[in-house]
Amino acid sequence: MSEDLSVSSRIDAAEGTNELECFPYGVHHKDEGVCLLVRMGPHRILLDCGLKDISSLVKGLKKSAKRGNSPLPADLVLVSHAHPDHASGLLALHEAFPLLPIYASEVTTKLLPLNWQDQENKEIPQFCQALPLRSPVEFKDGLVAELYPAGHLPGAVAILLTYTTQQRSYKLLYTGDFFLSNSRLVEGLRLEELRGLELDVLIIEGSYGTSRHPHRRNQENQLAERINRAIADRSSVLLLTPALGLGQELLMLLRSHHHFTGRDIDIWVDGTVATGCDAYLELLPHLPPSVQNFARHQPLFWDERVRPRVRRLQPEYRHTVGNTPCIVLTDSTTDLDEYCQLNMNSWVILSPEKTHIQLNKAYPGQTSVETYLLAQHSDGPGTTQLIHNLRPQHVIFVHGSPGYLADLTSLEELQNRYHVHSPPSGTLVELPIGDTFLQPAAPETNYEGELTELGTVITITLPDAVTADPRWQQFGDTGLIEARWQGEELVLRGLSQRELLNQNSDRFIWSDVDCCGTCRHQRGQRCWNPASPLYNFKVTLEGYCPAFERLTES
Repeated sequence: MSEDLSVSSRIDAAEGTNELECFPYGVHHKDEGVCLLVRMGPHRILLDCGLKDISSLVKGLKKSAKRGNSPLPADLVLVSHAHPDHASGLLALHEAFPLLPIYASEVTTKLLPLNWQDQENKEIPQFCQALPLRSPVEFKDGLVAELYPAGHLPGAVAILLTYTTQQRSYKLLYTGDFFLSNSRLVEGLRLEELRGLELDVLIIEGSYGTSRHPHRRNQENQLAERINRAIADRSSVLLLTPALGLGQELLMLLRSHHHFTGRDIDIWVDGTVATGCDAYLELLPHLPPSVQNFARHQPLFWDERVRPRVRRLQPEYRHTVGNTPCIVLTDSTTDLDEYCQLNMNSWVILSPEKTHIQLNKAYPGQTSVETYLLAQHSDGPGTTQLIHNLRPQHVIFVHGSPGYLADLTSLEELQNRYHVHSPPSGTLVELPIGDTFLQPAAPETNYEGELTELGTVITITLPDAVTADPRWQQFGDTGLIEARWQGEELVLRGLSQRELLNQNSDRFIWSDVDCCGTCRHQRGQRCWNPASPLYNFKVTLEGYCPAFERLTES
């Protein structure tokens, strides 16, 4: 306790020397959650409050308010997203300081009450106010905040704080939990939105340290293959997952992956995961357009008509679950005895990697416990990619085990370019800003897209920077592309108007003749049939080979 009070004293005493400082009340080294007090000039901003016990926070803030002769312990609280490790302490914080303003994105304000479902007899007040995305809001004289979608979870945001004096502006970005890749229900953080901010400080999560993950599509396929093998072996599958985010992603994967579409399988959803699904249904207008389109044709989650059937696990069905192979999604804290019983078929329990879920109990001999990876945070390369694109003076790592964060801070590519910090809870970080700081060179542009499958629709998303290349005008001339396999790679080529006219004209002329002009393997006046001696060669439309296959009429 004395440590908190002394730190508050140091914060007050330091005003006027350094314009920027950060005091972490929680950095999520284990299960403590994230809570950061940032000072920008005279302004104090609390970023997130995921503390289970906020007593030290309350005493520290009260001491700070008393020293500053302020009725409030901070100017405002900004919440990055609704996961418990970032938000579970907010209700207690509001009860301790009812006048302290708390803000988040609109979606996060709708999801926050899920953190206090255990307080059934207690009315949860609407204490969190919604802020718009990508729109600067001035809270105090010279203090502006702006929210940017961060991926990871619907409503999750990166928070940009700008403090302006007569001499200069100071900029700090807090990523919260972020994910660069698109997932099935959330679009990833867009690097192009954040480039060129001229940041002074970046507070960034390091959940996965320097680990390198397979591409998300590979992660999904590996998980789907493991579940498919279990079902083929007549085992049921129990997927442990948090209530929000991962559970809903798993459901969309199971509903749309080719291993499961159309199969006579029951998918049961239990506990708070089912409550999270209900919350997502209320957020449908805020989800990606591809998801909204999917929901126009069939229910997003609950569906007993389309196989595989997705149903909430009601009490009357519990005694039958596991009699035949099925899939169950449930809370990571559930009592697995409810499912894995001796008199039932074998089970495969799948627990998410790199989480704090611990299964200490031994289960029946036919039950196996394994882990799976379906990442919701960016890996090491994604983390360093974001840092190199933003090029701040100071980088502060939070949210991760001390070992993982130490791996990141010891990277030479970061140490040689930035002031790197990884403070434990209770350690004040002073952030002197040098006007002569030399911005490191920007990394080379590397375009990486995302592939999304929902139903029969496949969408390939590329960053906006691709269209800035002069070659894009020719590539996207008609809006039509030709795709072909080249080994393990899929090559895309834009079709020009001239080529479309030529193809249509040629195919009309040769419609009644067995020749290359009417062969299904002729595209762009080349042969794409691996069985043909003309494969990958340019062909004349009146030509012919023994591998001819007629173009089917559509």
